[in-house]
Amino acid sequence: NFQFLRKLGIAQVVNLSEHEYPPETLEHFRVLGIKSVSLMVKGNKEPFQGSDEEVISLALHMVLDATPDRPLLLHCTKGTHRTGCVVGCLRKLEGWSLATVFDEYRRYAGTKVHLLDQQFIEFFAPTAEHREKELKTRRNR
Repeated sequence: NFQFLRKLGIAQVVNLSEHEYPPETLEHFRVLGIKSVSLMVKGNKEPFQGSDEEVISLALHMVLDATPDRPLLLHCTKGTHRTGCVVGCLRKLEGWSLATVFDEYRRYAGTKVHLLDQQFIEFFAPTAEHREKELKTRRNR
C-alpha cells in the first residue's frame, strides 16, 4: 500500500531481497518521492554461500543515516533472515549482548531460525565508522 508508506512519511525503502522491484513499483515510489534501493543480499546458506559483509555494512549505514523526519523501511522477501541479519548487526553495534540479539532474532524467525544467520551476526565486526555513526545517531535521538 503505497499511500500508507507515504502517510508514514517513509523517505526511503531498502530492499534486501535478491529480487528487483517491478517497474510499476519503482514508478509508484518515484511519484510519491520515496527513494528505493535494492541491495540484493544473499541468504546465509551452505555450502559457502552467505551474505556479503560489505552489503550488510551498506545497509547499516543507510539505517543509521535515517532520521525521524526521514524514516526508512528495511525489508526482504519474508522480513525474517536478511532483515534479521541487518537488525542483528545493528543491535550488536548498539551494544546489545549476543544472547539478547539472538533472542530477538529467534522471536521474529519463529520456526525458521538459520544458525548461519546467527553465526554471521556473531562474527560481524562493526567498523570504527559504524560506531561513530551509531554514536551520532544516539546523540540525535
